[in-house]
Amino acid sequence: MNEDERLDNIITAFSPDKIFKDIIVIFVWLILAVIFIYVPILNQTPLRVVFALPVVLFIPGYALIAALFPGNRDIDGIERTALSFGLSIAVVPLIGLGLNYTPWGIRLDPIVTSLVIFTTAMLLIAQYRRSIIPNEEQFHVPLKPMIEEAKGELFPEESTKLDRILSIVLIISIIAAIGTTIFVIVVPKEGEKFTEFYILGEEGMAADYPTKFYASTPQNITIGVGNHEYRDINYFVELFAVNQTFNEKTNTSKINTMELLGRKEITVADNTTEEFDYTFTVKDPDVNKIQFLLFADSYPNSSVTKFERINESYRDLHLWVDVREPIKTG
Repeated sequence: MNEDERLDNIITAFSPDKIFKDIIVIFVWLILAVIFIYVPILNQTPLRVVFALPVVLFIPGYALIAALFPGNRDIDGIERTALSFGLSIAVVPLIGLGLNYTPWGIRLDPIVTSLVIFTTAMLLIAQYRRSIIPNEEQFHVPLKPMIEEAKGELFPEESTKLDRILSIVLIISIIAAIGTTIFVIVVPKEGEKFTEFYILGEEGMAADYPTKFYASTPQNITIGVGNHEYRDINYFVELFAVNQTFNEKTNTSKINTMELLGRKEITVADNTTEEFDYTFTVKDPDVNKIQFLLFADSYPNSSVTKFERINESYRDLHLWVDVREPIKTG
């Protein structure tokens, strides 16, 4: 086959009237899944799971099988369906494993992009390979024969009125079972409620915190709040410069001074995490602890101080610091 013939085959294979119906359905489903994953409002509906789940569990394998076996004599329908599920379960983790060793990592955007690229490539190969074999050997999803066969099995001509009623009850039961399964998937049971509260040092890492510095010099830190409370929450973050001592005889700690360095209000939507940079300045060289307090919805008034305020916070963190006397010049 020369280049001109190959080019003609490609053009013919992808002409609109030659596109196979199952490939069109899969491609449209893929587009709808992406829409329901990313478009605001739509991505908050149960349909997001309905469209996205097959893209993970069935469609990649189906596209791969369609590319590998374009003919109707290669494998039968049951084998094709089973392999579609099996290969999807194999392909998706392999894509995730590959992404784990890339700069993008295993996140929603890279996974969706990779699945779309892989599935689209397989569909294009399947369309081309199917179109170049004889028509009688091309695989087609036998929708009409399947419907007629199912109708004949459920409602045979010689069936009685009772048989028809039982068939209708069976169909309703199957639909109800499928609906219940979808409901359980898209409306999961509410799990444990919790809030993440963390601090990061330089370059957004959990290291290199500002623990040794001179008084009156600005220090930078990143504060993160992750909301897993099943509702949007208005949080308040407070920073305090603390001088705390420990009495070895009584085995107790005492807060001598606790100065408010700043307060930050932040609204975090459910199932999201917000990070923000914060700059604080400690003027008193006697400070040996930076206390971070997180309050949800509201915070106590200024009369609540020291350990009492820490105990009333929803989450608390701290850094032990060594604040040195500022360098005197002149």
